This record gives sequence, C-alpha cells and structure tokens, in this order.
Amino acid sequence: MIKFILSIIIILALIGGIVQFVATDESWSLVMNKEAAPSSIQNGVITIYESIEALISDADKIKGVDLTTTE
Repeated sequence: MIKFILSIIIILALIGGIVQFVATDESWSLVMNKEAAPSSIQNGVITIYESIEALISDADKIKGVDLTTTE
C-alpha cells in the first residue's frame, strides 16, 4: 500500500514538472528542482483534473453519433 501511494506521488510530481529535460550540444540531462517539489505535485493533480474535465465536456458533443452495427 505504501509503495502504491509513493508511486502516485512520484507520478504526480513528474506530471507537475519536477523533472526538466535540459539538452546542450555536448550532453543531455534531467534536472530535478527540489524547491518546486510540493507545488509540482499540486500542478500534476490540476493537470490531470483539467484533462479529465475536458474529456467529459467533449463527451457531450458526441451525442449525435450513431454507434449501431449492422450484420
């Protein structure tokens, strides 16, 4: 159960932008911003909420589609 909760927190932090990809001519790197960690979890939750809200509002637009099949 603890592993599940920790994995959810890590996924929310990643979605929220705690890790940034930095590329130069010589190298690529992933940079973690430790000061932004608490707000990145909140940003991840907000991002997921907004995407689900957009999916639900788009579902109302599909009411006119006929999904019947013919044999």
